[in-house]
Amino acid sequence: MLTRNLATELPIKAPTPKQLAAKTRAKLKTMSDPRVVSRGLTFFKEGDDVSLYGVKSSAVRGIEKEVYQRVRNVWTVQQAIAFCQLMVRDSHLEAKSVGFLLLARYQPDFERGLLKTVHSWISAGCCANWASVDGLAPNVITPLVAAYPELAGQVLRWTSSPYMWLRRAALVTFVPLARRGNFLDQSYAAAQAVFGDREDLIHKACGWLLRECGRADMPRLERFLLQHGPDIPRTALRYAIERFPQARRKRLLEQTR
Repeated sequence: MLTRNLATELPIKAPTPKQLAAKTRAKLKTMSDPRVVSRGLTFFKEGDDVSLYGVKSSAVRGIEKEVYQRVRNVWTVQQAIAFCQLMVRDSHLEAKSVGFLLLARYQPDFERGLLKTVHSWISAGCCANWASVDGLAPNVITPLVAAYPELAGQVLRWTSSPYMWLRRAALVTFVPLARRGNFLDQSYAAAQAVFGDREDLIHKACGWLLRECGRADMPRLERFLLQHGPDIPRTALRYAIERFPQARRKRLLEQTR
């Protein structure tokens, strides 16, 4: 339960990223609920690199809103990046989420160089679970690619990384773009690049991306599936065909063996 407001706790003068990150983490800690931790961990596999304060998603969004209201007229995008960098280094998922959501507010001011920073966060192990990657990619990387299309090639190359979370980040980045019918060539290339991947979470992300490609052009998706059928992991294929009519789904499952 939100018992205090960050804006009233902080001095009138705008806090630094370091000050506000410390305040935010402290508030998350005071709101910790072991029952929320227990429920949250059921969405992860045993051994996954994830820690939770135990704060509900709605409360996390509320905290981020308070943070933004406090700094919206005074912070630059560079200060937002500095805040996010501090939060992403916290081991707890909720802290990372606040950082990603706040940074997403500054999308109009994103510069190309932010991609290198984001890459460093992932490669350093700061987003070493599906939830962190899926929070970072659409909120930060997707807008970067939309604003600077030349960055799509860099993100696409992440699919060949030996680090699983960079591969997933690449796939998830293209999901919102493909959903709107944009970057479809790159989206199909990203999906195809991970057909031989051994990781189930990559197969699921691949299927998710292909399914969204079908929103814009279902015939193209069907042609792609028929062309590459035997090479597509079955988990990815099942995700990809979810929006086809039942009879067509059954036929595609048979024709792609």
